[in-house]
Amino acid sequence: MSTDNEAPATWLSQDAHDRLKAELDELIANRPVIAAEINARREEGDLRENGGYHAAREEQGKQEGRIRYLQELLRTAQVGDAPNADTVSPGMVVTIYFDDDSDDTETFLLGSREISSTTDLTVYSPESALGKAILGTRPGEAVTYTAPSGADIKVTVVRFEPFSG
Repeated sequence: MSTDNEAPATWLSQDAHDRLKAELDELIANRPVIAAEINARREEGDLRENGGYHAAREEQGKQEGRIRYLQELLRTAQVGDAPNADTVSPGMVVTIYFDDDSDDTETFLLGSREISSTTDLTVYSPESALGKAILGTRPGEAVTYTAPSGADIKVTVVRFEPFSG
């Protein structure tokens, strides 16, 4: 049973998963270094005017946020080959046609932006406006979505295939 609070699973290639796991391990291993930096800055005196202390605390906050994000992403990730489905789903390379008389098409990977360093393709999240609109569609199906600018954009799915990067 799925709840609204449950994070959707994200598809990751094995390479992306391994890279993110190594980043997580490095961040966790770096925790004592940041804590030591904060302690050293704290000993410098007045915390209200101690820029080094505040910078170290801010860096610690950023790292802890990234650790929590990576832990959740890796906990819910589907790892391995992209799914082979008969409708558009995460892990697919999708080509769409813009139905605005411009004859423009775009090919992109529907998946986690964390994969973007492993491919030259543009990566759109399944949670993006375009991603949500095309999930579950088949070639030849047209959908309209609202872009962040507020414009309604109509696209037709031309084709899709599992990502093999």
